[in-house]
Amino acid sequence: MAMRDIAKRVFDIEIESLQYVAGLLDEKFTQAVEAILNTKGKLVVIGIGKSGHIGRKIAATLSSTGTPSFFLHPGEAFHGDLGMVGVNDIITLISYSGETEEVLKIIPFLKWNKNQIISITGNPNSTIAKNSNYHLNISITREACPLALAPTSSTTATLVMGDALAVALMESRQFQEEDFARFHPGGRLGHKLLAKVKDLMRSDSLPYISKDASFTELLLSMSEGRLGMVIVGNKDFFEGIITDGDLRRALLKNADTSKLSIVDMMTRNPIIVEGDEFVKQAESLMIEKKITTILVGSEGQRSIVGVYQIFN
Repeated sequence: MAMRDIAKRVFDIEIESLQYVAGLLDEKFTQAVEAILNTKGKLVVIGIGKSGHIGRKIAATLSSTGTPSFFLHPGEAFHGDLGMVGVNDIITLISYSGETEEVLKIIPFLKWNKNQIISITGNPNSTIAKNSNYHLNISITREACPLALAPTSSTTATLVMGDALAVALMESRQFQEEDFARFHPGGRLGHKLLAKVKDLMRSDSLPYISKDASFTELLLSMSEGRLGMVIVGNKDFFEGIITDGDLRRALLKNADTSKLSIVDMMTRNPIIVEGDEFVKQAESLMIEKKITTILVGSEGQRSIVGVYQIFN
Protein backbone atom coordinates (compact mmCIF):
# COMPACT_ATOMS: atom_id res chain seq x y z
CA MET A 1 0.00 0.00 0.00
CA ALA A 2 1.29 3.47 -0.85
CA MET A 3 2.45 5.57 2.07
CA ARG A 4 -0.01 8.31 1.15
CA ASP A 5 -2.88 5.81 1.28
CA ILE A 6 -1.78 4.71 4.75
CA ALA A 7 -1.69 8.32 5.90
CA LYS A 8 -5.16 8.98 4.46
CA ARG A 9 -6.50 5.89 6.21
CA VAL A 10 -5.17 7.16 9.54
CA PHE A 11 -6.81 10.54 8.98
CA ASP A 12 -10.11 8.90 8.05
CA ILE A 13 -10.13 6.63 11.11
CA GLU A 14 -9.26 9.43 13.52
CA ILE A 15 -11.84 11.79 12.00
CA GLU A 16 -14.43 9.03 12.31
CA SER A 17 -13.57 8.62 15.99
CA LEU A 18 -13.70 12.35 16.66
CA GLN A 19 -17.14 12.58 15.07
CA TYR A 20 -18.29 9.70 17.24
CA VAL A 21 -16.92 11.30 20.42
CA ALA A 22 -18.58 14.61 19.50
CA GLY A 23 -21.89 12.76 19.53
CA LEU A 24 -21.21 11.59 23.10
CA LEU A 25 -20.99 15.10 24.54
CA ASP A 26 -23.65 15.64 27.19
CA GLU A 27 -24.57 17.91 30.06
CA LYS A 28 -21.53 16.72 32.04
CA PHE A 29 -19.32 18.80 29.74
CA THR A 30 -21.30 21.95 30.55
CA GLN A 31 -21.21 21.12 34.26
CA ALA A 32 -17.45 20.56 34.15
CA VAL A 33 -16.90 23.93 32.48
CA GLU A 34 -19.10 25.68 35.05
CA ALA A 35 -17.25 23.97 37.90
CA ILE A 36 -13.91 25.21 36.55
CA LEU A 37 -15.27 28.72 36.09
CA ASN A 38 -16.53 28.79 39.68
CA THR A 39 -13.46 27.36 41.37
CA LYS A 40 -11.08 29.56 43.33
CA GLY A 41 -8.26 27.14 42.73
CA LYS A 42 -6.34 25.76 39.78
CA LEU A 43 -7.07 22.96 37.35
CA VAL A 44 -4.66 20.09 37.94
CA VAL A 45 -4.24 17.59 35.09
CA ILE A 46 -3.06 14.07 35.92
CA GLY A 47 -2.18 11.23 33.56
CA ILE A 48 0.61 8.81 32.73
CA GLY A 49 2.15 7.42 29.55
CA LYS A 50 0.61 8.78 26.36
CA SER A 51 -2.23 10.23 28.41
CA GLY A 52 0.38 12.07 30.44
CA HIS A 53 1.92 13.60 27.32
CA ILE A 54 -1.51 14.76 26.18
CA GLY A 55 -2.25 15.99 29.69
CA ARG A 56 0.82 18.22 29.65
CA LYS A 57 -0.37 19.82 26.43
CA ILE A 58 -3.89 20.30 27.79
CA ALA A 59 -2.56 21.97 30.94
CA ALA A 60 -0.32 24.24 28.85
CA THR A 61 -3.23 25.24 26.59
CA LEU A 62 -5.47 25.97 29.56
CA SER A 63 -2.82 28.07 31.31
CA SER A 64 -2.17 30.14 28.21
CA THR A 65 -5.84 30.83 27.63
CA GLY A 66 -6.90 32.10 31.03
CA THR A 67 -7.38 28.97 33.14
CA PRO A 68 -4.57 28.53 35.70
CA SER A 69 -3.50 24.93 35.31
CA PHE A 70 -0.55 22.59 35.79
CA PHE A 71 0.30 18.98 35.03
CA LEU A 72 1.01 16.56 37.86
CA HIS A 73 2.65 13.19 37.21
CA PRO A 74 0.82 10.53 39.28
CA GLY A 75 4.06 8.78 40.24
CA GLU A 76 5.56 11.98 41.61
CA ALA A 77 2.22 12.88 43.18
CA PHE A 78 2.16 9.61 45.09
CA HIS A 79 5.64 10.36 46.45
CA GLY A 80 5.10 13.83 47.85
CA ASP A 81 3.88 16.12 45.08
CA LEU A 82 0.29 15.82 46.26
CA GLY A 83 1.27 18.71 48.50
CA MET A 84 0.90 20.87 45.38
CA VAL A 85 -2.84 20.17 45.29
CA GLY A 86 -4.96 22.73 47.12
CA VAL A 87 -8.40 22.12 48.55
CA ASN A 88 -10.00 24.41 45.97
CA ASP A 89 -8.28 22.82 42.99
CA ILE A 90 -10.25 20.81 40.46
CA ILE A 91 -8.54 17.64 39.27
CA THR A 92 -8.72 16.22 35.75
CA LEU A 93 -7.82 12.55 35.60
CA ILE A 94 -6.95 11.16 32.16
CA SER A 95 -7.02 7.42 31.42
CA TYR A 96 -8.61 5.87 28.37
CA SER A 97 -9.30 2.59 30.15
CA GLY A 98 -10.33 4.34 33.32
CA GLU A 99 -8.41 1.73 35.27
CA THR A 100 -4.83 3.02 35.18
CA GLU A 101 -3.29 1.88 38.47
CA GLU A 102 -1.07 4.92 39.06
CA VAL A 103 -4.05 7.25 38.61
CA LEU A 104 -6.36 5.13 40.77
CA LYS A 105 -3.92 5.45 43.68
CA ILE A 106 -4.47 9.20 43.75
CA ILE A 107 -8.25 9.05 44.17
CA PRO A 108 -8.37 8.33 47.96
CA PHE A 109 -6.34 11.47 48.64
CA LEU A 110 -8.53 13.55 46.34
CA LYS A 111 -11.64 12.29 48.12
CA TRP A 112 -10.09 13.08 51.50
CA ASN A 113 -9.04 16.52 50.24
CA LYS A 114 -12.58 17.07 48.90
CA ASN A 115 -11.38 17.99 45.41
CA GLN A 116 -13.85 17.92 42.56
CA ILE A 117 -12.79 15.44 39.90
CA ILE A 118 -13.25 15.60 36.14
CA SER A 119 -12.40 12.36 34.41
CA ILE A 120 -11.61 11.86 30.74
CA THR A 121 -11.92 8.19 29.87
CA GLY A 122 -13.27 5.90 27.20
CA ASN A 123 -15.23 3.84 29.71
CA PRO A 124 -18.08 5.50 31.65
CA ASN A 125 -18.34 2.38 33.84
CA SER A 126 -14.70 2.42 34.87
CA THR A 127 -13.44 2.97 38.41
CA ILE A 128 -12.08 6.42 37.60
CA ALA A 129 -15.30 7.50 35.87
CA LYS A 130 -17.46 6.31 38.77
CA ASN A 131 -15.30 8.18 41.28
CA SER A 132 -15.47 11.50 39.44
CA ASN A 133 -17.93 14.35 39.68
CA TYR A 134 -17.97 14.90 35.92
CA HIS A 135 -17.09 12.26 33.35
CA LEU A 136 -16.19 13.21 29.77
CA ASN A 137 -16.59 10.22 27.50
CA ILE A 138 -13.96 9.81 24.77
CA SER A 139 -14.92 6.29 23.70
CA ILE A 140 -13.65 5.90 20.13
CA THR A 141 -14.75 3.63 17.31
CA ARG A 142 -11.24 2.21 16.79
CA GLU A 143 -7.57 3.07 17.03
CA ALA A 144 -5.76 4.05 13.86
CA CYS A 145 -2.96 1.69 14.86
CA PRO A 146 -3.48 -1.49 12.73
CA LEU A 147 -2.62 -3.62 15.77
CA ALA A 148 -5.04 -1.64 17.96
CA LEU A 149 -2.20 -1.32 20.47
CA ALA A 150 -0.63 2.12 20.14
CA PRO A 151 -2.91 4.93 21.38
CA THR A 152 -3.75 6.94 18.28
CA SER A 153 -7.41 7.83 17.86
CA SER A 154 -7.84 7.73 21.63
CA THR A 155 -5.07 10.25 22.31
CA THR A 156 -6.39 12.49 19.54
CA ALA A 157 -9.84 12.39 21.12
CA THR A 158 -8.34 13.24 24.51
CA LEU A 159 -6.47 16.18 23.07
CA VAL A 160 -9.55 17.52 21.31
CA MET A 161 -11.61 17.16 24.48
CA GLY A 162 -8.98 19.23 26.27
CA ASP A 163 -9.12 21.82 23.49
CA ALA A 164 -12.91 21.87 23.76
CA LEU A 165 -12.65 22.63 27.48
CA ALA A 166 -10.09 25.37 26.85
CA VAL A 167 -12.16 27.07 24.15
CA ALA A 168 -15.39 26.82 26.13
CA LEU A 169 -13.63 28.43 29.10
CA MET A 170 -12.09 31.12 26.88
CA GLU A 171 -15.44 32.11 25.45
CA SER A 172 -17.12 32.01 28.85
CA ARG A 173 -14.46 34.35 30.22
CA GLN A 174 -14.54 36.52 27.08
CA PHE A 175 -10.82 35.95 26.77
CA GLN A 176 -9.45 38.39 24.17
CA GLU A 177 -6.29 38.88 22.11
CA GLU A 178 -4.96 41.31 24.69
CA ASP A 179 -5.32 38.68 27.43
CA PHE A 180 -3.54 36.10 25.28
CA ALA A 181 -0.72 38.57 24.60
CA ARG A 182 -0.10 39.12 28.31
CA PHE A 183 0.64 35.41 28.67
CA HIS A 184 2.75 35.36 25.47
CA PRO A 185 4.92 38.50 25.62
CA GLY A 186 7.67 36.75 23.67
CA GLY A 187 5.44 35.61 20.82
CA ARG A 188 4.57 37.50 17.66
CA LEU A 189 1.02 38.29 18.84
CA GLY A 190 2.22 39.47 22.24
CA HIS A 191 4.86 41.56 20.56
CA LYS A 192 2.27 43.24 18.35
CA LEU A 193 -0.29 43.83 21.08
CA LEU A 194 2.03 45.01 23.84
CA ALA A 195 4.79 46.77 21.91
CA LYS A 196 4.49 50.37 20.83
CA VAL A 197 5.49 51.71 17.45
CA LYS A 198 8.37 53.67 18.96
CA ASP A 199 9.85 50.40 20.25
CA LEU A 200 10.08 48.87 16.76
CA MET A 201 10.40 51.82 14.40
CA ARG A 202 13.54 52.73 12.53
CA SER A 203 14.82 56.12 13.67
CA ASP A 204 18.42 56.24 12.46
CA SER A 205 19.72 57.31 9.03
CA LEU A 206 16.28 58.11 7.63
CA PRO A 207 16.34 59.15 3.96
CA TYR A 208 15.58 62.87 3.75
CA ILE A 209 15.76 64.98 0.59
CA SER A 210 14.83 68.58 -0.20
CA LYS A 211 11.98 69.43 -2.52
CA ASP A 212 14.60 70.89 -4.89
CA ALA A 213 16.59 67.63 -5.13
CA SER A 214 17.39 66.16 -8.52
CA PHE A 215 16.05 62.89 -9.82
CA THR A 216 19.49 61.34 -9.33
CA GLU A 217 19.58 62.50 -5.70
CA LEU A 218 16.14 60.99 -5.21
CA LEU A 219 17.28 57.61 -6.52
CA LEU A 220 20.48 57.63 -4.44
CA SER A 221 18.62 58.58 -1.25
CA MET A 222 15.92 55.95 -1.80
CA SER A 223 18.55 53.28 -2.51
CA GLU A 224 20.73 54.15 0.48
CA GLY A 225 17.76 54.45 2.84
CA ARG A 226 16.57 50.90 2.08
CA LEU A 227 13.02 51.74 3.07
CA GLY A 228 11.49 51.96 -0.38
CA MET A 229 10.72 55.60 0.22
CA VAL A 230 12.20 59.01 0.98
CA ILE A 231 10.97 61.85 3.17
CA VAL A 232 10.79 65.27 1.60
CA GLY A 233 11.98 67.82 4.18
CA ASN A 234 13.71 67.10 7.48
CA LYS A 235 12.89 65.54 10.86
CA ASP A 236 11.56 68.83 12.24
CA PHE A 237 9.29 69.52 9.29
CA PHE A 238 8.37 67.21 6.44
CA GLU A 239 6.54 68.28 3.32
CA GLY A 240 5.67 64.82 2.01
CA ILE A 241 7.02 61.42 1.03
CA ILE A 242 7.88 59.64 -2.20
CA THR A 243 7.57 55.87 -2.27
CA ASP A 244 8.97 53.51 -4.88
CA GLY A 245 5.37 53.14 -6.06
CA ASP A 246 5.09 56.92 -6.56
CA LEU A 247 8.34 56.80 -8.51
CA ARG A 248 7.18 54.00 -10.81
CA ARG A 249 3.87 55.71 -11.50
CA ALA A 250 5.65 58.97 -12.33
CA LEU A 251 7.98 57.22 -14.77
CA LEU A 252 5.06 55.52 -16.50
CA LYS A 253 3.50 58.93 -17.11
CA ASN A 254 6.73 60.59 -18.20
CA ALA A 255 9.93 58.72 -18.96
CA ASP A 256 11.90 61.95 -19.30
CA THR A 257 13.42 62.17 -15.80
CA SER A 258 14.56 65.76 -16.39
CA LYS A 259 10.94 66.79 -16.31
CA LEU A 260 10.07 64.95 -13.09
CA SER A 261 10.03 67.15 -9.98
CA ILE A 262 10.03 66.11 -6.35
CA VAL A 263 7.00 68.27 -5.61
CA ASP A 264 4.93 66.66 -8.36
CA MET A 265 5.82 63.10 -7.32
CA MET A 266 5.45 63.37 -3.56
CA THR A 267 2.41 62.57 -1.42
CA ARG A 268 1.81 65.73 0.58
CA ASN A 269 -0.29 64.28 3.40
CA PRO A 270 0.91 60.75 4.16
CA ILE A 271 -0.51 58.79 7.06
CA ILE A 272 1.39 59.36 10.29
CA VAL A 273 1.04 57.77 13.75
CA GLU A 274 2.29 58.74 17.18
CA GLY A 275 5.19 56.80 18.68
CA ASP A 276 3.03 55.71 21.63
CA GLU A 277 0.55 53.98 19.30
CA PHE A 278 0.41 50.23 19.85
CA VAL A 279 1.81 48.18 16.98
CA LYS A 280 -1.47 46.26 16.69
CA GLN A 281 -3.43 49.45 15.99
CA ALA A 282 -0.79 50.81 13.63
CA GLU A 283 -0.69 47.59 11.60
CA SER A 284 -4.48 47.44 11.43
CA LEU A 285 -4.46 50.95 9.96
CA MET A 286 -1.73 49.99 7.49
CA ILE A 287 -3.63 46.91 6.35
CA GLU A 288 -6.79 49.01 5.95
CA LYS A 289 -4.92 51.58 3.85
CA LYS A 290 -2.97 48.88 1.99
CA ILE A 291 0.42 50.33 2.84
CA THR A 292 3.55 48.70 4.26
CA THR A 293 5.36 51.80 5.55
CA ILE A 294 4.11 54.48 7.89
CA LEU A 295 5.68 57.63 9.33
CA VAL A 296 5.99 58.03 13.08
CA GLY A 297 5.82 61.50 14.58
CA SER A 298 3.45 64.41 14.98
CA GLU A 299 0.90 65.02 12.26
CA GLY A 300 0.03 68.46 13.61
CA GLN A 301 3.64 69.65 13.80
CA ARG A 302 4.63 67.63 10.72
CA SER A 303 7.73 66.35 12.50
CA ILE A 304 9.23 62.86 12.11
CA VAL A 305 10.85 60.61 14.74
CA GLY A 306 10.90 57.35 12.76
CA VAL A 307 9.49 55.01 10.17
CA TYR A 308 7.66 51.73 10.86
CA GLN A 309 7.25 48.96 8.28
CA ILE A 310 4.71 46.20 8.64
CA PHE A 311 7.06 43.47 7.47
CA ASN A 312 9.71 44.22 10.12
